[in-house]
Amino acid sequence: MDNEQRSSDTNSVLTLERPAAPSSTPHRWRWLILFLVLAAEVMDLLDATIVNVASPSIHRALGGSDSMIQWIGAGYTLAFAIMLITGGRLGDIFGRKRMFVIGALGFGLASVACATAQDPAMLITSRILQGALGAMMIPQGFGILKAVFPPEETGKAFGLFGPVMGLSAVGGPILAGALIDADWWGTGWRMIFLINVPLMLFAVLGAIKIMPEVRAPERPRLDVLGMIFLSVASGLLIYPLIQGRELGWPVWIFGLIAGSLAFFGAFVAYERRRSSSPLIEAGLFAKKAFTGGLAVFLTFFGALTGFMLVFGLFVQLGLHYGPLKAGLASVPMALGITIGAIIGHPLTEKLGRRLIHLGLGIMAVAFGAFTLTVAHYGDSVGLWQLIPSTFVAGIGMGLSLGPAFGTILNGVADNEVGSASGVLNAVQQFAGALGIAVIGTVFFHELTGGVSFGTAMARTSGISVGLLVVCFGLVFLLPRQARAEQE
Repeated sequence: MDNEQRSSDTNSVLTLERPAAPSSTPHRWRWLILFLVLAAEVMDLLDATIVNVASPSIHRALGGSDSMIQWIGAGYTLAFAIMLITGGRLGDIFGRKRMFVIGALGFGLASVACATAQDPAMLITSRILQGALGAMMIPQGFGILKAVFPPEETGKAFGLFGPVMGLSAVGGPILAGALIDADWWGTGWRMIFLINVPLMLFAVLGAIKIMPEVRAPERPRLDVLGMIFLSVASGLLIYPLIQGRELGWPVWIFGLIAGSLAFFGAFVAYERRRSSSPLIEAGLFAKKAFTGGLAVFLTFFGALTGFMLVFGLFVQLGLHYGPLKAGLASVPMALGITIGAIIGHPLTEKLGRRLIHLGLGIMAVAFGAFTLTVAHYGDSVGLWQLIPSTFVAGIGMGLSLGPAFGTILNGVADNEVGSASGVLNAVQQFAGALGIAVIGTVFFHELTGGVSFGTAMARTSGISVGLLVVCFGLVFLLPRQARAEQE
């Protein structure tokens, strides 16, 4: 689920760009600034996840095809992935405070547009804008915090991100279900977007009043052509994967997929030739650890995000849970992630890559148990029968997420860490969009073939098991140990 995914981003986003060095005198309002940044994080985390609970209600209200459900999630994560690295660059060029305010204000207004959408096209467009503006907002906060906190307080400040993300992981789906069921003033699902408005006002007004402006010591150039290549390549891949089934897979759909591969190739070639401020350091593609890490992220987060989309649809459409009960159904996995992360943190340095293998093995077995359970009971499966496998899967996820970034980054040079971590963040989000496109399409294809929801769920969760097995093998491409943490 995307909020669990984002919880692994904290350390990596910190290295996305090198912020200006903190001043010798701590900023007077540094702790309040921290809460402004946390408010932005909460907005992003909630909107990346709560649509899994809300999508059936949205579909009933606005109509549209089954692919609309996929686009609500994929549009957000795809836009976030494409704009993430560029968002960090914009902060260095124009100032982090300025881009934080623009991103947060725009995110809030896009949330209002989502809440007032009258048709699927308006909602999907607003979700894409949310993702792009979120990617402008999120990278700025970490750089600002590094500038306002003295080194001796940095660890304490960033230590608050873990609990906030953990609470979002547990509380986000429950909050979404409760808001939809409450139906305040007849808003229904629209309230899941309107709750961003007070958070946005707090973040924007507070930032304008007390947040200092922070810029990088050296202003990079914006790689516009590289961003265009990446955007076109990503769109040409995701669009046919989501729409191809409903269009009957015409030949031109496969032409778009081929075109996406050509644009990805052009992007890599262009980045290798660009001498100043590339989106991606040219030497990264020659590193086995980095390219292997990209493959690991694509399979891992693709399997996870696709599974969570289908799981949310299954419990509501197949098992007829209300939104609140559907939100509660995802809590065992979120709690498992928290426990796994706590257990795994002290083992990261000792076990390194073996800890990732251990977590993936546990996840694959748990997803396999989930698949067998649903295949056996079908649409009559009960929530208590699903809790053991989803809880254990969460533990495996928490074990494997912790060392993943550090292990991959141990295979790149010091001067490439910032670029590599930013790309890994972006690929993580892109993999989520890809998982929604592929696994969601298979799920809807199974349903149109006349099978039950339980059978469709079992078959698509089986795909996630297969992707995790592939991911297990790809982890052997990574270094044996994680990169040592640096202050």
